[in-house]
Amino acid sequence: MWVVKLGGSLYESHYLPRWLQRLATYEGQIVIVPGGGPFADQVRHAQNRWRIADACAHAMALLAMEQFGRLLQGLEPRLCLAASRKDIKQALSQQRVPIWLPAAELLDQPAIPESWEVTSDSLAVWLSGQLKARRLVLIKQARLSEPVISARALAAQGIVDAAFPHFLHSLTVPCYCITADDYLQITRTGMANMGTRICPDK
Repeated sequence: MWVVKLGGSLYESHYLPRWLQRLATYEGQIVIVPGGGPFADQVRHAQNRWRIADACAHAMALLAMEQFGRLLQGLEPRLCLAASRKDIKQALSQQRVPIWLPAAELLDQPAIPESWEVTSDSLAVWLSGQLKARRLVLIKQARLSEPVISARALAAQGIVDAAFPHFLHSLTVPCYCITADDYLQITRTGMANMGTRICPDK
């Protein structure tokens, strides 16, 4: 089983429905972690406008992921929604593809810092560890030309969140980043041999 993080940056991409159609065919094999997209951007705007605490913004950002997740399921009804690891495992056992809704499981979770240093990227790493996934794949708009890159370098470029290298350091699951517009190549070859390998920093 793989965890696939579908970046919120794909909200504006015409490849988004095609990705969802493709991912829906991996029945019982993948779990989708949604990004926050414009919904998370609105949380950032609200925090800047009203100066709410990070804990409040963190809770709102989790709900932003859920809004994007529900949008994804609305675009591709073959996908299903799962609000807990138990729900995820049940969906996989039924040969379905679940979209993780993280709010109920991660609110007041001591292992997850309540700050913008942790976004859906790090949460996808956390879930991969919890589910003992065989691979973590990040699908993003960013184009990476190198075959291998360090997690710290990705964070420095703003492609993943600041906490991502820390979370990935304790994970033994292979992690890859695939560019969203590589969709056409992936439909012919599958995801197994695609993308840039993300190495944890020592």
